[in-house]
Amino acid sequence: MRDFELAKQLISNLDLTALNKNDTDDTVINLCKKAITADHNVAAVCIWPKFVHIAAKFLKESNVSVATVVNFPHGDIKTEPVASEIKKSLSSGADEIDAVFPYKAFLDGDIDSCRNFIDTVSRLTKNVTLKIILESGAFPHVRQLRDACNLCLEYDIDFLKTSTGKTEISATPEAANVILETIKSSKREVGFKASGGIKTFEQARQYFALAQTIMGAKWPLDIRHFRIGASSLLDDLNKTINKGK
Repeated sequence: MRDFELAKQLISNLDLTALNKNDTDDTVINLCKKAITADHNVAAVCIWPKFVHIAAKFLKESNVSVATVVNFPHGDIKTEPVASEIKKSLSSGADEIDAVFPYKAFLDGDIDSCRNFIDTVSRLTKNVTLKIILESGAFPHVRQLRDACNLCLEYDIDFLKTSTGKTEISATPEAANVILETIKSSKREVGFKASGGIKTFEQARQYFALAQTIMGAKWPLDIRHFRIGASSLLDDLNKTINKGK
């Protein structure tokens, strides 16, 4: 596949993101406008819960999904408030929920609370797409990250996602490798999302190639199986497309 063709494909797999503290209604409207591109629409926009109703209204006639984040970005154990926020987001028009795994509790050995959290969010999102953000950069050892993946894969989830993009270490190929290998070993129909610090076509290509290599040719790299979350990647993908025209 030529670079400009791959760039078009990657746009289709992109969750275009705006998760800054100073985001406004206009920020979200402009994001939604960018999400509908001349070549391919992005898979989803990912925004704060308070903006879901704006994005849902703007994107109503498009094929772009509205994603929002819960328990974000710190991943504390707040099951009841998170449940309330999920319900409110769904009623406002959210199609996808990106929930931060309570990784601090997991690393402290509080596995029961983590199970309760995943069980709760998975039951509330049966009719929408659920992505669990592992915050992979917070795990000191590969084994711990793999164990967290396996715990999440016991529940009804749709994606495992690397990072919030709000910590010192975000997505890395090494963490992506662990997550993808664990998904493959589970034989579950669960997708992979790389997110955090991915800004260029070359970075995106690396994660796309890694997913292809690990998951195999029969694993479809469509929006149900592969996503990239980023705020500025779209600009570089469009540059790559324009160079190929």
